[in-house]
Amino acid sequence: MDKTILTITLNPSVDKSSSVQSVVPEKKLRCNSPIYEPGGGGVNVSRALKRLGVVSDIFFTSGGRTGRLLEKLLKGEKLNIFPSHITSETRENFIVLDISTNKQYRFGFPGEELTQEQQKEILSILPTINPCPDFVVISGSLPTNTNPNFLRRLVNIYKAMGTKVIIDTSGEALRTAVEEGVFLLKPNIGELAFLVGKEKLEETDIDQAARLIISQGKAEIVVVSLGSQGAVLFSGSEKIKIEAPVVEVKSTVGAGDSMVAGMVSVLVKGGDYKEVLSMGIACGSATTMTEGTGLFTRENAKHLFYKIWK
Repeated sequence: MDKTILTITLNPSVDKSSSVQSVVPEKKLRCNSPIYEPGGGGVNVSRALKRLGVVSDIFFTSGGRTGRLLEKLLKGEKLNIFPSHITSETRENFIVLDISTNKQYRFGFPGEELTQEQQKEILSILPTINPCPDFVVISGSLPTNTNPNFLRRLVNIYKAMGTKVIIDTSGEALRTAVEEGVFLLKPNIGELAFLVGKEKLEETDIDQAARLIISQGKAEIVVVSLGSQGAVLFSGSEKIKIEAPVVEVKSTVGAGDSMVAGMVSVLVKGGDYKEVLSMGIACGSATTMTEGTGLFTRENAKHLFYKIWK
C-alpha cells in the first residue's frame, strides 16, 4: 500500500509575478502581464510532488477573494485540497524581474493573525482528514502574531497518531516545533545556528550542530541546505554530502519547497538516504532553472538526479 502524505500551510499566498524593462525609482513602471500561481511552503511541496507523480493532500487556510483564487488555482492543477476558511484575506506576494539586469525582486506580505477560534478549528479538523497520513510536511511561515506553540501542538497531534513529521520553517516557530521531536528537519546554516543558540556557524561547525540536534531528540534526520553548494544529511552516525549541479539560475522561488518534495518522494517509497538527498537537490536545482514563481519540470529534475546519482 502506498504511503500517504499531507502537507500543511498555515500562511499560504497567491504569488503574482511579472517583469519590467528596468526598475527605477520615482517612475511609473510598465509591467508585463502578471502570472498568478499558488504559493506557500506546503502548497508548493504538494505541487512539486504532483510533478513527480506522487499524490498528496493539501491542508491550508483560505480567506477572501485571494483565498478563492488560490483554491481555483489549486483545483486547476488537480490537487486534493482541504481548505480551512478564515475571515481574513489570504495574502499575496509580488515578484518582479528586472530585464535589464536579470535580477529578481521578491516582495512578501504578512498574513493576518489566526484567531484562537480558528486555531481550535484547525486542530480539530486536521486529525479527521482521511486517510491518516504516514508523512506530514509542515512548511512555510506562520501568520503574523500567531503563537509558535501552535506548531508544537500540531507536531504533538501527529506524533501521537504515529505520523512522521517533516518541518521546514524558521525563527521561533522552528525552535518551538522541534522541541517535540520531528522525523526530518531542513534548516539552512542560519537556521541551524539559531537552533543551537549561535550567532553564526562556519561550515566546519555544521557537523557538531546537526549531531547536537539529533542527540537532543529534536530530529531523527537533519538536512542542512547549503544553497548553490548542495546539502548535507545527518542521521545517527551517517553523514552524506552532495554538491548541487551547476545550472543557469533564473529564479530561486520555490527551490527549498521543491527540495523537500524531492526528498519526500523518495522517503515514501523507502529509498535510502543518498537517493533521498540526491532527489532533493535535483528538484531544488531544477526549480532554479525556471523563471518567475514556476517550479521544476519533471524532465529537468530527472536529468539532474541521474547526473548527481552517477
